[in-house]
Amino acid sequence: MAEKMRRLLASEVLRPTICRECGGILVYGGIGEYRCEECGRIEYDDYGKVRNYLEDHKGANVSEISLETGVSHKSIREMIKENRFEIIENRGGYLRCERCGVDIKSGRMCPKCEETYHRKVEEEARKERQQGLSGYENEKTDKGSKRFKRER
Repeated sequence: MAEKMRRLLASEVLRPTICRECGGILVYGGIGEYRCEECGRIEYDDYGKVRNYLEDHKGANVSEISLETGVSHKSIREMIKENRFEIIENRGGYLRCERCGVDIKSGRMCPKCEETYHRKVEEEARKERQQGLSGYENEKTDKGSKRFKRER
């Protein structure tokens, strides 16, 4: 159980809540930035650390980013899968489409598989809707009669 909890915590983005300087509450300010209500100190979550590092070091690889920011490879990989960042051209092969296996820059699927997936979901929704609309006519009750009647 402890191992499962450790893995779960390792995969989450670390978000600061208490200021290291004064102990005040950190309030989210957007793009991974948190500002202390008491002293105004700014701290960053994992996403903010990676984003700030990449602004100054364009083209850095995952190992370099992890080493310099302290953010785990797994967290960085999840951020890439969530489309927060993108792999640059000459760094291919880090992510593969979960359906066909082709190299991708970010996300979980290549554009072709993603389109196919969404088309399938849309088609299933259409079928469900058709079944839902025609369901009233297939009931074994008389048309126009009340389903529930009050007893007097």
